[in-house]
Order: sequence, then C-alpha cells, then structure tokens
Amino acid sequence: MHRFIARQPVLDRSENVYGYELFSRTGEAEILPPLESEAPGAKADPDAVPFEGFANLVEGSLAFINCSRAALLSGQAARLPRDQVVIEITSPREADEELLTACRGLKDAGFPLALENYEGSGEDPLAELANIIKLDVSASADRTQWLLMRKLRPKGVAFVAQNLQKRAQFQAALQQGYNYFQGPFYIRPQPYSPYDVTPTKLVYLLVLRAVTRPEIDMQEIAETIKHDLALSYKLLRFLNSARFAFHSRITSVRHALLMLGQNEIRKWIGLISLAALGEGGPPILVKMALIRAAFCEFLAPLVGGAKRESDYFFLGLLSSIDVLLRRPMRVVLAELPMTADVGAALVGEQNPLRDVLQTVIGYEQGNWEECFQLANKLGLKDETLGELYMRALGWSRELNPLEKKEHAESPPAPALA
Repeated sequence: MHRFIARQPVLDRSENVYGYELFSRTGEAEILPPLESEAPGAKADPDAVPFEGFANLVEGSLAFINCSRAALLSGQAARLPRDQVVIEITSPREADEELLTACRGLKDAGFPLALENYEGSGEDPLAELANIIKLDVSASADRTQWLLMRKLRPKGVAFVAQNLQKRAQFQAALQQGYNYFQGPFYIRPQPYSPYDVTPTKLVYLLVLRAVTRPEIDMQEIAETIKHDLALSYKLLRFLNSARFAFHSRITSVRHALLMLGQNEIRKWIGLISLAALGEGGPPILVKMALIRAAFCEFLAPLVGGAKRESDYFFLGLLSSIDVLLRRPMRVVLAELPMTADVGAALVGEQNPLRDVLQTVIGYEQGNWEECFQLANKLGLKDETLGELYMRALGWSRELNPLEKKEHAESPPAPALA
C-alpha cells in the first residue's frame, strides 16, 4: 500500500495544471513500481499505473516522477506508464555513458525526460536528450538562464521555472519566456487589494456569511441567492447532479434543505460560493480548498469533533480565502460569523483546530516531519493520514459540476525530438 505520497502542481502560463510532481515520504520505492525479473529497458504497459491511487493524484495530467540513477539503469523507471509520466533526472555534473545509454533507451521508448535543478550550459549530452529543463529561479542569474533557453528552445526543449515563492517571481518568469511554473507562489497571499470586493463576488461573500452562522436562516440564504441567477443555476445544477441522485428534482434552496438537512446544505452552498469566488483565478486554489475541506472533515470524528463535521469542513474550505479575495484573513473573517475556535485557527492562533489544519497542510506540501509530529499530538495514526488524503482527493474529483477542464488550454506535452 502506497500511503505517503503528496504532490506539487506544475502550472502553465495561464496557471492551469500541466502536471504534478509526486513526493514520497520514504523515498523512490513508494512511487516507482516494484522491479520484476525483466531485462532493463523492458517496455511498460501504457495503461498500467505505478500504484493504487495514482489516478486520483494526477487527475488526467502528467506525473513528474524523480528517478535515481539505480532506477534508470535497472529498468525500474521503464516500467512506468510512458503516456502518463515525465521521468525526472537530477542532473549530475557529468553523465557517464551508462547513464546516457539508459536515458536514450527511455526516450526512444517514448518517455519525456526532464532535468531537475539543471546548472549546465546546454552543451552536455543530457541536455541534448531532455524534453524539459527545470531551472531554480532563486539560484541562477537571469542572463544565464536566458542564454540557455535561447540555445535550447529552438530544439523543442520546454523550461520550468522552479522554486517560485512569490507572485512577483512568477511574473518575472513569464516575461523571461518560461513554459511552466512550480513553487508555492499561487497559494501565498498577494499584496492586498485596496478596493472593495466586486458586486458579483459580494453576493458570494454574503452567501458564505449566511451559511457560516451556527444556525442558518434559509429565508436569508434564499433571498441572497435569488439575486444572482448564475449562482442559483450552479447550486441547483450541482444538487441535481448524479452525485446526489435524488428521486425528485431539487427546485429551490428550501427544497434542498428538506432533502439534505441543515449541516449538509451549509456545506454544499458554502462550496458552491467559494468556487464562484475563485472564478477568474488559478483553478488550483479552489481545488486545494476542496481537498482541504474534505480532509479536515474526515479527520473531525478522529479528533473529538464527531458532531462538528461542518465546522471542520469550513476550516479547510476557507483556509485560503484570503488569497482568493486578496484581503487579510482577519478582514475576511470579520464579515463571516464563524465559530470562534474555527476563526481563531484560520488566523493562526494555536488551538486544536489549528493543529488539524496544519496537519492537513503539512501533508499536502510533503512536510512529513511536521505533519506526523502534529498527527502524534492529535492521537492519529500515520497511515490514517495517507488513507484520508487519498479519500479527499477522490472526493474532490467527483465534484464534476464544479470543475472546469483545467487542462483544456494547457500547451501540449513537449514534442519528443
């Protein structure tokens, strides 16, 4: 069972997901398929998956998987599904002929090759084989990188700007001509907007305000939603989707309340509202909010919150609303009547709910030591986190009525020269 695998998105120039780099807690063996008694370079089944849960992690995009020298030479890397994987190689200072032969065999077999943290000039044989080169934008001079891109881009090589911490770095990398972008810049708060929330988004914020109260007023919610036909349409379309499979069609918020109950309708209206608030921004932000919401909710009964699942759901759902709205978290929460301990956790105050949220974020980012220290504090088993994370990923994938086709506008994979 492959329990401890996280992911980091690789975004395109429109901030849609191009692929995910996968990270394992215990190393390469958690991600690569087991090596069987086949000759090195044996052809993989393109429809096979490396491990259980792979489809939930990559969601139809490419998986960037780092392969050690041993995995490349032994044929273990060749057992990956070539149509779903980019093989990442940590670029050595000098590649010997044995390594080059293995890489040529993988490329001939149809695998895209990516060089990670590349520091060369583009003259070496590995660079000639690469389809993608990942450059650490915090470690190299802009001119050095520009010269490298100028040399290799005409040969069909795509470039990833790695380790982007701030949106200003992303904007600079866009100007420099990078194809793809990796790093936590998209989840970091931007300089806050001095302007009020737009009238359209104000409606969604008002709906969130209505559903985050301990006791909701359905009349207030119905009155608020009816002023935005698009939001009404999205909510009713979602509630009438195959996910719920009601025997009769849901025709109003009141009808939904009767069918689902107060806590469930709070969650789903909150989810629709947050997705609407995220429109126009990077889709990955809403995706991550949904995963965090489900993960926190699944943890609730295990940490003494069995009767507060909806509070834990909103803890995860609203954990990046400051980034979505470009407003300080305290300012946003001043407009949302959250339960006091949920609000305190969201602004960073230490309490048991903050521990839950930090555990979820630690797993999401692959900060294993911090994550499992907090899990131990909460009385959680390590393997439980892995199982619930994969369950949260699967849950978020089922929400098709909320999702756009993230990859529709993404550039195609680099041509295999």
